[in-house]
Amino acid sequence: MHIIDISRVKVSCENCSLSELCLPRGLSRSDLEKLDQVAKRTRPLQKGDILFRSGDEFRSLYAVRSGCLKLHATSDLGEEQIIGFYLPGEIVGLDGVDSGSHSCTATALETSSLCGFPYTSLADVCRRVPALNEQMLRLMGRELSQDNQLLLTITKKNAEERIATFLLSLSLRFKKLGYSSSEFKLSMSRSEMGNYLGLTIETVSRGMSKFQKQGWISIERKFVKILDMPALQGLCTQSGLQSDETDSSAVS
Repeated sequence: MHIIDISRVKVSCENCSLSELCLPRGLSRSDLEKLDQVAKRTRPLQKGDILFRSGDEFRSLYAVRSGCLKLHATSDLGEEQIIGFYLPGEIVGLDGVDSGSHSCTATALETSSLCGFPYTSLADVCRRVPALNEQMLRLMGRELSQDNQLLLTITKKNAEERIATFLLSLSLRFKKLGYSSSEFKLSMSRSEMGNYLGLTIETVSRGMSKFQKQGWISIERKFVKILDMPALQGLCTQSGLQSDETDSSAVS
């Protein structure tokens, strides 16, 4: 992954439309200027491009500006396990903070652009900007919550509940981005959805087809329209996704 020199492509956190979702959230103008000094625009990723691989040295955190990435690990048997999907405003790379190397691989699911924050420089800014340090702790806490919520979904919900929960989670995340909460694109394949939710591709397809036949959703290629939000919520009464205030970066 090559980083473009910041003097050639200036990234302005202050003027970014994602500032309330990303690292700049809650920072003053003077603090934003300090963060701007370390932010770097990475080269755009095309579908299938790797941002970092498992085992790579941890150097930077990345904020998704556009597109979608998946974070995945590989078992000793060579099987892929998807850990999460990342949309604009979300931070990728926290898996490397503890050990100094990435434990997962991040792959673009479509053309995606990102901002890179070299961790040593970011850590220095965090020491000087308490509000940014608090935001980093919040993001790390959200990552832990995401792991716990995924485990709960896989172990406690049936197939239809998992699929409905996933769709509602995406709905809330797109709403936070200022987009429609009822019409959005699924950047991931049915197979990737199933991998993430612990289901086969056939089970995912059957569940989506059933929702469509019941008039809860409509599907056109990769675009989904939620027609009956309460019906989906009815399957997820224990998921905590009924409130528009739910803060989730992944499935609950």
